[in-house]
Amino acid sequence: MLRDPLFTDPQLTPLFSDEALIAAMLQFEAALARVEARMNVIPPEAASAIEAAAGALTVDRERIRAGMRRDGVPTIALISQLREAIDPRYRAYAHHGATTQDVIDTALTLLMREALDVLNERIHRIIGVLARLADAHRTTIMVGRTHSQHAQPITFGFKAAGWLAPFLRHRQRWQELRARVLVLQLGGAVGTTAALRDDGIAVHRALAAELGLHPARFAWFTARDGIAEIGGWLSLVSGSAGKIAQDVILMAQSEVGEVRESLDGGGSSVMAHKHNPIISETILAAARANAGHLAALHNALIQEHERAAGGWQVEWLTLPPMFTLTGAALLNLLAVLEGMQINTARMREQMDSAQGTLLSEAIERALTAHLPQAEVKQRVREASEIALAQKRPLVDVLKDMLDDSLWSALEPWRDTGAYLGSADRWIDQVLDGV
Repeated sequence: MLRDPLFTDPQLTPLFSDEALIAAMLQFEAALARVEARMNVIPPEAASAIEAAAGALTVDRERIRAGMRRDGVPTIALISQLREAIDPRYRAYAHHGATTQDVIDTALTLLMREALDVLNERIHRIIGVLARLADAHRTTIMVGRTHSQHAQPITFGFKAAGWLAPFLRHRQRWQELRARVLVLQLGGAVGTTAALRDDGIAVHRALAAELGLHPARFAWFTARDGIAEIGGWLSLVSGSAGKIAQDVILMAQSEVGEVRESLDGGGSSVMAHKHNPIISETILAAARANAGHLAALHNALIQEHERAAGGWQVEWLTLPPMFTLTGAALLNLLAVLEGMQINTARMREQMDSAQGTLLSEAIERALTAHLPQAEVKQRVREASEIALAQKRPLVDVLKDMLDDSLWSALEPWRDTGAYLGSADRWIDQVLDGV
């Protein structure tokens, strides 16, 4: 599709392909057979035959597609092909004690494990880039904005530290959620592993170890909180990328010009002067799409009885795209951050254009020691309007309005860098977490 370069991921998109899912399902069947043979549930010869067939099977994709239309799942047609490739003496032992959802849920979990590792590596890279920006621009003064209006001075390093902080939390969440969500599914028809008799829990634990997954305390056929948690994490990660993208778009506006995406790209078909922040726009789109997908995943939490109808399939439609959209957003964010042109002179110009009004809070506090608070607030408000209209420093305007005895209280607030509070220490606190 034409939009694929913007919203697909060269590493993650193949992970959720049909081929990858089929390979993971066959991996499950081979591992199940090995474990059951070790535990004397099936003959060792059967396990060898199943594993050999699973490793060499040439899958008829059209049969799988036809089976999907007929059965609603790919496993029945796949297991049928697998059994046909096994010595007839051992065919009955294939897929022993498992059910369709065991195979698909575990296969998806294996794919998610690999995908989560890819995303975590990118988060580490983003953390590194943002940490360098925060440290390098500790003293780069710029306007801090609230409600999109000039508020108080900050530094660009402080802004970068604000971008960084959520990604440190996302990295921590990644570490914590793996034990909860990378969990084996093996419950049989209704979760009791009845076909495995008294060996059910032992086989389950051994299979989890074989596949490098965590064992489940209980079958999660219709308890999909783990899937929803992964979706929530993906939405959080892409949303934090979207926050940075939104800031870049606003800072790159022609009237602001504090940053710019890399010099390549973002052109217009009719306006040669344009340099659109197109990479940031795609990050925003991915984040918003994920927020919509997350709502669908949360709806899929509501499932009936021991095996559900409908909710499970919603996950197929939403979770793989969420992974690829998040992956694309992180790749695009790296491109933005690594190629970003930072115009420190323009940041200073924006600060100077405020004529010192960004220090109104500090000036009010200084004058309140000498005048009633209500009077001070009124005078500073009036002086700020005059300062902006006449392009005069706020301190000078106030000197015209106040007694000479108060001038000494105003002089310290000519320097915009004098009202940064603990910005540098806040940067240090964030960098300590890197």
